[in-house]
Amino acid sequence: MRQLTLIAVAMSILTSVSAFAQAQPERLEFRDDVPIEVYLSLLAQVAPPARDGAEAYMAAFQSRCGRAMRTVELRRAFAEADGDPTLMAMVRASHRRDTAALQRLAEQISCPSRS
Repeated sequence: MRQLTLIAVAMSILTSVSAFAQAQPERLEFRDDVPIEVYLSLLAQVAPPARDGAEAYMAAFQSRCGRAMRTVELRRAFAEADGDPTLMAMVRASHRRDTAALQRLAEQISCPSRS
């Protein structure tokens, strides 16, 4: 029960950041100045399933897109709008330890277009 509460709090924080970003997009700047290990460590402190889902998402991105995901890309995936639906589903699947769902979701990862 405590883990569900932590996940709910983490998702609430992410939703609040998203609402702030939508209301004041000019004030929210995503930068690549935080090493991915630090960002994942912070996620782990808030909710381990958020970190686990993020790690699964990043691994799927690496596999499908042929490169590592940058911190700024992961931060955007969590914070923009309601969060990337695939990432949010991977966080939920990580909490449930649903490896089949994680595998299905990994196939839905979109690679950014090259500009």
